[in-house]
Amino acid sequence: MHGRRHSTTSNPALNRRALLAAAGAAALTAACGTAAGRPPGEVALHGDNPSWDEPIAAAGRRMKTLAGIELVPLVIPSVESFEQIVKSSLRTSKTPDMLKYWSGYRLQDLARTGGIIEMTGPWKRAAARGWVDPELRGAFTYQGRVWALPMNLTYWVFFYNTEVFAQHDLEAPKTWDDFLAVCKRFKSAGITPLHATTDGRWPAFIWFMEVLTRQDPRFYQDLMNGRGSYNDPRAVRALRTIVSFFDNDWFTPMDMSHDDAAAAVVHGTLGMMPGGTFLTPNLQAAGGRPGADVDAFVLPMADPRARPSMIFESSALVCTSKGPDRAEAVKAADQWLHPRVSEAFTHTLQDGCPNPLVKPANPMVEGIARTVREKRLWMLNRFWEQGPPELVESTVDDLAGFLLDPSSYRQVLRTMQERADEAWRVWREAEKV
Repeated sequence: MHGRRHSTTSNPALNRRALLAAAGAAALTAACGTAAGRPPGEVALHGDNPSWDEPIAAAGRRMKTLAGIELVPLVIPSVESFEQIVKSSLRTSKTPDMLKYWSGYRLQDLARTGGIIEMTGPWKRAAARGWVDPELRGAFTYQGRVWALPMNLTYWVFFYNTEVFAQHDLEAPKTWDDFLAVCKRFKSAGITPLHATTDGRWPAFIWFMEVLTRQDPRFYQDLMNGRGSYNDPRAVRALRTIVSFFDNDWFTPMDMSHDDAAAAVVHGTLGMMPGGTFLTPNLQAAGGRPGADVDAFVLPMADPRARPSMIFESSALVCTSKGPDRAEAVKAADQWLHPRVSEAFTHTLQDGCPNPLVKPANPMVEGIARTVREKRLWMLNRFWEQGPPELVESTVDDLAGFLLDPSSYRQVLRTMQERADEAWRVWREAEKV
């Protein structure tokens, strides 16, 4: 890709993406087109991730005992079409009642349609009971009002094999220099130090996000919110740092999936793997025991003068304005953050929880949550949720091009800034309407 756009006729990956989008669009259109409502006491919750099916069902069963309403998961497994078709359906009378969506600018984009219900009231009630981390509110707010409730709380960390670390007399790094020393030790021992990938497309942003937030988290926030430039020396420094990792041959092949990387960590052939705690089941599926032979650490700050920070991710529980069962959907949303419902969901999901009163799902997540509290880390929303969605989509492709050709970093930064200038102009014009 190398920073250039390609037509679908010349790019098999984009052809596949188009086919997936068409299939997903057909599935969601069919689902919405039959949205005549569920039987009393049931509310359908549409999402894009099959692995959330059982966690949502578990939360729904628990909710039924509390509020008499059961959530029924309906999965449309095509991310490419889900967002687009949801927004289209909101303009009709055939729309799902509840959605698993994204926070940040993607949620703001949805709020602009007028097709979703404000959730400030449920948020305030949850906050008054201590059922939600108040620091998360900004990710679900648009023009001062809350438009969704947090479903989960994913911490972005680095996974590692505790036994392999011990074999090489290593500990989880506490400083940036420690982190670089671990990479060097693994490389000299014949173990690939780090996982990086373009598999699945979206992961292309991971390394830029992780490095930039450790070098200058304030600049990351400015850049993601249209107040900074990709031509800034701090953005250049972040990509040059990643280039140095390539030069040291620290990365896996760029087509290595998260599933394969998780297995490699468990089996001791990969040193460290960046990712969200939503990947915990991948480690477990490979035979890992979170908090025992596999664990996780927050990547240390490269600049000790910067405010300590980490990336979080939290999906949005959205209620639609025209859903056939919207009254029951709002009632269900009001119970989503109840400790018993949150526990059923997050423990089945094996991820973090936005309700601080819920016991962590496993010792690894508990350790990360404790680190966040004790170090009072600045929680920064993930790259995918930051900025106008169309800009994020194209920037991810540009970053994938950089990972496939690291020498292109300066041109990639120029291209990304050109896109950003136009995308932010369009976004701000729409704000005035």
